[in-house]
Amino acid sequence: MAIDNPYAGVDVGEESRALNAAKGWHPPSAATARDRGDGPFKRLVLRGATVIDGTGAPPWGPVDIVVENDRIAALVPVGTPHKPINPARRPPAGDHEVDCHGKFVTPGFVDSHAHIGTPYHTMSGVAPPADYIYKLWLAHGVTTVREMGSMNGLGWNLDQKEKSERNEIAAPRILAHVVFPAVNDRVKTIHTPEQGREWVRKIKARGADGIKFFGAPPAIMQAALDEAAKVGLRSGCHHAQMAVTRVNALKSAQWGLTSSEHYYGLPEALFENRVVQDFPTDYNYGDEYFRFALAGQTFMQAAQPGSAKWREVMDRFLELDHTFVPTFNIYDANRDLMRARRADWHDDYTWNAIWKYFQPQRGGHGAYWYRWSTTNEIEWKQNYRLWMQFINEYKNLGGRVCAGSDSGFIFQIYGFGFVRELELLQEAGFHPLEVLRAATSLGADLLGVGDDTGSVDVGKRADLLVHDQNPLEDFKLLYGTGAMRLNDETGKVEWKRSLRHTVKGGVVYDTEQLLADVRALVKDSWEGDPDGPPHAR
Repeated sequence: MAIDNPYAGVDVGEESRALNAAKGWHPPSAATARDRGDGPFKRLVLRGATVIDGTGAPPWGPVDIVVENDRIAALVPVGTPHKPINPARRPPAGDHEVDCHGKFVTPGFVDSHAHIGTPYHTMSGVAPPADYIYKLWLAHGVTTVREMGSMNGLGWNLDQKEKSERNEIAAPRILAHVVFPAVNDRVKTIHTPEQGREWVRKIKARGADGIKFFGAPPAIMQAALDEAAKVGLRSGCHHAQMAVTRVNALKSAQWGLTSSEHYYGLPEALFENRVVQDFPTDYNYGDEYFRFALAGQTFMQAAQPGSAKWREVMDRFLELDHTFVPTFNIYDANRDLMRARRADWHDDYTWNAIWKYFQPQRGGHGAYWYRWSTTNEIEWKQNYRLWMQFINEYKNLGGRVCAGSDSGFIFQIYGFGFVRELELLQEAGFHPLEVLRAATSLGADLLGVGDDTGSVDVGKRADLLVHDQNPLEDFKLLYGTGAMRLNDETGKVEWKRSLRHTVKGGVVYDTEQLLADVRALVKDSWEGDPDGPPHAR
């Protein structure tokens, strides 16, 4: 029996790590120390900021923000825009101060679907260290991540979570969700509803924050979700094609699922003249070209916008207070492969093994470019049009939509992929303030930490971003590479970047230092490699 089911005796939360280890794939090297960031300070003052608070409210200021240790202690209005500030109105000096006159302060970003690397990268070489990932996140303003899967092992993630909480490493706050091991094509150690309940109780006792489903037999998934509600665990589901005919996004939402990830399961909930997608007879889920080419056709086979079925499904999700984390960015290459493959940041910021992992290869997840075609891209563009329309309408009707990146796959890297998600939410129809809300306060609410972070307010954690320019004007300014601009005086191109400081729990990080560290790590990863970095191709 041990040979037939080698993972049956593995500790709960470690199943994915054991599965990957059996294939020779291992987690990234964990972060052990903090070499960047100043503070936290007994008293930190950010002077003269224009605040965009993350709730959807418009900018206001100037404001002096007082931080004591890791908490916002005061928001002090100090004047009127375009008029001199009366020094008598200002709070006393701090142990450390940041000049924010003419600058903007927002909450730190919440990446609601993230991975601290993936063991899969070791298929193509040495996986990047966790420091590479954390510094890219912090350099792009991400101060909290929802780790969706804990594929490095729950114990590995909890160690990093604790070190981050104590500011022993330069990393965002980490909330760990664990893969539910109940699907045949991944790892399956749960075979009955009671086993599912017991597993949920055990990962709660270990310290997990939630569960990541890829689907499960209906009775088992329903039992696990019921138990999760009892013990206070949140949940998200990638409704994979191998399970979605039995449990689509609406059915799992009715059972108490917290959020639907990506878009899988949503078009299936909208099917009205079929139950199963129109698969060709030679389809094989194990061939990722089939998997992703056909995934771009599902919305076109579903109920169309404005139809009775569309409205019925929309209304039911709203009644259930369900959350969508679309991760538009992670499938961006499907609609324009050349754009994603030649993005500005790959040359200096994409790690050797990650770049190689992205290239067409059989057996690698998200490397399915064996014969990607114009037709594939057109179908995915049509899929996005319908998908974005549903998500935007859901937001307009009061539904919660959050920003998540899923980076590390399909030509998306950490931090950069999150900023791309902000752009795509705007493309879907979100006002920039709505985008910022999805990326901050709503993300914090989804993770269950909305009382602690996600907006600029007294008593909350000092997770703050200092921007040289208004981020609402152009999200491209948030990219670590900056946005391309023409200097009319010199006639030369310049790259303008907005994010100056990331403050996580009162620790002030210089984003340029973080980016320089990443560039050095990436350069070293290519040292001696005859293939050369991406620009050499």
